[in-house]
Amino acid sequence: QVQLVESGGGLVQSGGSLRLSCAASGRTFDSYAMSWFRQAPGKEREFVAALSGGGNTYYADSVKDRFTISGDNAKNTVSLQMNSLKPEDTAVYYCAAARTVYVSANYFRPGKYDLWGQGTQVTVSS
Repeated sequence: QVQLVESGGGLVQSGGSLRLSCAASGRTFDSYAMSWFRQAPGKEREFVAALSGGGNTYYADSVKDRFTISGDNAKNTVSLQMNSLKPEDTAVYYCAAARTVYVSANYFRPGKYDLWGQGTQVTVSS
């Protein structure tokens, strides 16, 4: 059974840091794009960051220079290091996977992903 399981969410003060992890099981994901999305209450799910199978990284403008996505192929995990957190970063964060070698702008949309984790809550207090 293919699964994505997120961990690492929690409550942090503004300016603090959190590290999210996504453990993938059931297959190898080296030909997949692994991404993070987030969804705040009353808002649509939005793209945060992506990691292509070739190791290229992509970020939403709102998190660029604050968040870093990385992967460990040996462990089949992808992580999101989040620094300088702001209250507007508060959301449920989801890990997602899509079978593609090349990450185009289309893969900044949740509809391109068919594998999702259950989500982990990140709350940033002011």
